[in-house]
Amino acid sequence: MAYTYDPTNIFARILRGEIPNKTVMETPHTLVFHDIHPQAPVHVLAVPKGAYVTFDHFAAEASAEEMVDFHRTVAKVCEILGLAGPDGYRAISNAGAHGMQEVPHYHLHILGGRVLGRLVERD
Repeated sequence: MAYTYDPTNIFARILRGEIPNKTVMETPHTLVFHDIHPQAPVHVLAVPKGAYVTFDHFAAEASAEEMVDFHRTVAKVCEILGLAGPDGYRAISNAGAHGMQEVPHYHLHILGGRVLGRLVERD
């Protein structure tokens, strides 16, 4: 699948420093910041700095260095924010229209700090 990246999306603008954010952690390949409309007591977004549209795009085309940096940064952030451990957290990535993706730049929502309920209802 060929992905078309829109460099004017809000996360691209945040990564370029055009829009401020409340940074939790920044590494050479990843930026993690607080969501401006949190859906839980803890709600941050982990964003790779590369031009990736969805998780599968990132997984297929990111370098090994980018992937390791992204995932290790998420792990460190979960620890820093007190989410690692028995109470846990939820990690969500929406992709495309059916997945209700709002920003066409791959990002991982990390939510925690309370019981979040079911993600999808059972039939």
